Amino acid sequence: MTRKAVAEFARLAQPARTANEGLLEPLTEHETDILRLLAQGLPNWEIAQILFLAEGTVKHYVTTILQKIGVRDRTHAALRRRELRLL
Repeated sequence: MTRKAVAEFARLAQPARTANEGLLEPLTEHETDILRLLAQGLPNWEIAQILFLAEGTVKHYVTTILQKIGVRDRTHAALRRRELRLL
């Protein structure tokens, strides 16, 4: 019984997985915000309006995000976001 309790305590004491774990390069705060909106199905122009950015800036961010998380398109980015727990 004691051995099980110690083993469980050791398991719980391990550091929690961070949201950016598993990425070669972590996402910035802006990239995380854009990915969240992108995963909601919003187009670049609408993301730009919400975040007060130029549409071209959002397009650049989306390209960078896709590269960082290793996917080719917005749909796969939304799925990968869930896998990585980038809430």
